[in-house]
Amino acid sequence: MNKPKVLIVEDEPNMVMGLTDNFEIEGYEVVSAPDGETGLAKALSEKPSLILLDIMMPKKSGLDVCRELRAKGFAAPIIMLTARGQEVDKVVGLEVGADDYVTKPFSIRELLARVKAVLRRVEGRGRGIQQYSFGGIDLDFEKHRATRNRRPMDLSTKEFELLKYFVQHRGETVTRDRLLDEVWGYDQFPNTRTVDNHVAKVRQKIEEVPSDPKYIITIHGVGYKFLG
Repeated sequence: MNKPKVLIVEDEPNMVMGLTDNFEIEGYEVVSAPDGETGLAKALSEKPSLILLDIMMPKKSGLDVCRELRAKGFAAPIIMLTARGQEVDKVVGLEVGADDYVTKPFSIRELLARVKAVLRRVEGRGRGIQQYSFGGIDLDFEKHRATRNRRPMDLSTKEFELLKYFVQHRGETVTRDRLLDEVWGYDQFPNTRTVDNHVAKVRQKIEEVPSDPKYIITIHGVGYKFLG
């Protein structure tokens, strides 16, 4: 069985060394990059199973790296590392496509647990339904492609994952907290407005009348239900 590959994008050499040692002991293959530009290039060439991405870095910030990777269709999970704990950073991290967030200083045991949990979620997402069609929309989850009336749809990675989750749980009322936990990977993230923002964007792309949706409906005071 191939070892999962972790890309560490971090400009502090001592932290890179410590993380590399611990991840290799746990059976991971590790590659690293000292700045955002190199990290972006290595992510695309090395195709890691997961990226540990520092926010504050030379040449290109972690947020910009994450945003560019998702725009290029990079689907592997990204865990942000940051010395800052403000809520606004977490919101932006989620919006650009991060899967989890760890604030420095952190316990290596906690980080390893987060990495394993995120990789398990991704593995679980890979199972089950691979294609689905409704209302002129065709979704291919295996190839990460979507069309509407046979024309390509521009869905971000997180919008695609959100839509896949709705399809997998069609007819079921799902809460915003559950969506944050299972699509974004945040068990106790303090704000759910990012879910509403993403739902609104998906509705703009799949609904004939986004203000009067027929596929993703709001269950007031609870969450959403997919009826496709």
